[in-house]
Amino acid sequence: MKPAAADPATPAAPSRRATAVVRGLMLLVLWLLLMPSLKPADLGVGLVAVAAGTFASLRLLPPEAGHLRLGALFGFLPHFLWQSVLAGVDVARRALSPRMPLKPGFIVYKVGFRPGLARNEFASITSLLPGSVPVAESEHDITYHCLDLDAPVAEQLAAEERRLRRALVAGERHHD
Repeated sequence: MKPAAADPATPAAPSRRATAVVRGLMLLVLWLLLMPSLKPADLGVGLVAVAAGTFASLRLLPPEAGHLRLGALFGFLPHFLWQSVLAGVDVARRALSPRMPLKPGFIVYKVGFRPGLARNEFASITSLLPGSVPVAESEHDITYHCLDLDAPVAEQLAAEERRLRRALVAGERHHD
């Protein structure tokens, strides 16, 4: 019996070796940037630390298909920082204003990211939306606790998902 053919629309995950080389090089560059001077002993310790860090990263975060669009990701950064400020101001305003209306509760958002790194990034980013925080997830949904159910939380989540999706390339396909 022949094995099933791979779906041509789904990119293959990068090889473990290629991922190890890229991560190892990134960790080595970070080590070199952090070192005030480069003595042979320092470089030896750095190489051991890089090897251990690369091994740990491969165990904790196995290679996945797809990659980031760095330009889109850097374009996303100002939005992310602004949302962080807005969330902090909103929470402070709600905490300090006794007349601020609250209608707390839960919403279930059908997320297009499969479980994994992209979905974790989405949940982390959306935890900064004013008045909402992810509290649970299932295969297709993330449950959010909201301070105000009358706020357009689902619309905000959909907008954040579109922004993050633009920063990702392949590897993540929307599921219905």
